[in-house]
Amino acid sequence: MLNNLLSGDFPRSRILSVILVAIVVGLTVLPFVVNGVRPLNTAATICIFILLVASYDLVLGYTGIVSFAHGMFYAIGAYGIAISLNALGSGWGAVLIGLVAGLAVSVILALAIGAFALRVQAIYYTMITLAVASAFSVMVIKLSGITGGEDGHGFEVPEVLSPGFRLVEEEVLGAVINGRLITYYLILLTVIALFLVMLRIVNSPFGRVIQALRENQFRAEAIGYRVMFYRTLANCIAAAIATCSGALMALWLHHVGPQTTVSFAIMMNILLMSVIGGMGTLYGAVVGATLFVVAENYLQIGMKQVSSSLEGIPVLENLFHPDRWMLWLGVLFVLSVYFFPTGIVGKLRERRAATNEKAKVAEQVVRTETSSSSSLPAA
Repeated sequence: MLNNLLSGDFPRSRILSVILVAIVVGLTVLPFVVNGVRPLNTAATICIFILLVASYDLVLGYTGIVSFAHGMFYAIGAYGIAISLNALGSGWGAVLIGLVAGLAVSVILALAIGAFALRVQAIYYTMITLAVASAFSVMVIKLSGITGGEDGHGFEVPEVLSPGFRLVEEEVLGAVINGRLITYYLILLTVIALFLVMLRIVNSPFGRVIQALRENQFRAEAIGYRVMFYRTLANCIAAAIATCSGALMALWLHHVGPQTTVSFAIMMNILLMSVIGGMGTLYGAVVGATLFVVAENYLQIGMKQVSSSLEGIPVLENLFHPDRWMLWLGVLFVLSVYFFPTGIVGKLRERRAATNEKAKVAEQVVRTETSSSSSLPAA
């Protein structure tokens, strides 16, 4: 059952398995364990970015394409929901229309980018995607009549997802079952479902082909695989999933704007999460997104406590001042890349593989010694 669910792609590391189980269980039970707006908002953001980073890993880690346009598809999903709900009212029909429209626009753009830009190699493709993303960002700001410009769009969501909605009046296990909690579990279940779909994709024959293209494009092309077709299809699938993550973020925030969708910082964050977690694993998206979002939300609070405890020691107090949290966040990421060059997931898998190899060698030595001693003549 578990083998089918994970498409045979297990973590392949006990430590990694424990980390992944802890993250999934933590995200599942958090609303009933911790009260407050910030923890729930952090958990929802982790879920959404797990999906977004995993979709980017499908392009970067599995296909070997470095794209700076991936955040654009995320923004299309968010704006599709916002524009539809504003124009058609706060119903599920409007949500569906916005999502379908966003998916259609994203796939068409991904298809166009793949058809024209993927013909060039390496840095040239990256620069083209950067130019497309920049043009889209400017368009979002200029088309203020549709997108809301720099102020963005606020909108009403379906009643069942609104904070004022209550499924039951009494608290359940200390938590209020309101629209906010329903939205959170809708996001969590959607992310889990789409993540499992991506696992199925990368472990299918199609997934093995795009990995072959990443490892040696010329050899795969010589065998007969059409490079453009497979890379473009991978780009379209990743764009569609990124669009879904943007739609989920819009439903969570009830507002979209340039700073939360098309900012270049978002694309850089996606890239950092992918590198820190480990490219070409999908599980790296879970670890990388969780570490990044938690650090981004709670590092400043932790530094404030450290600074308060060091009060009276001028140099250390100033060094750990909460205003310097970005400095320490950068230091943490540099250290993580230095000590985990293949990402946290890659490092853990390498460590497990090395341990298994040593065990096999030791077992082979024991067998050889046993065979040698049994072949000796009796005294």
